[in-house]
Amino acid sequence: MMSISKPDKPKKTARLEVRVTEEYKKNIETAAYLRGQNMTEYVLDILTEAANKTIRQHKILELTKKDIHSFVDVLLNPPTPTEKAMNDAQWYKQTINHNQK
Repeated sequence: MMSISKPDKPKKTARLEVRVTEEYKKNIETAAYLRGQNMTEYVLDILTEAANKTIRQHKILELTKKDIHSFVDVLLNPPTPTEKAMNDAQWYKQTINHNQK
């Protein structure tokens, strides 16, 4: 029978250290316990969530700024209408004028 091996987990070689007050540590221990996690798992989950949220918000702001610049550029420098757009505008004007009579 062939066994299926689990993919290798990346080795954890980086280290984070944080000095906190006893009160902070007790709060973190309590929160970790309530989640069924040890402190390391809890802190990593919380930090990862916060980091991902910060990165997402930054990307949204970046896109928003880029989109605003693109929008303003199109307003200030509109493209030349295509023939289809011109025909559609003409049809619209005729339809509106016809319906208002």
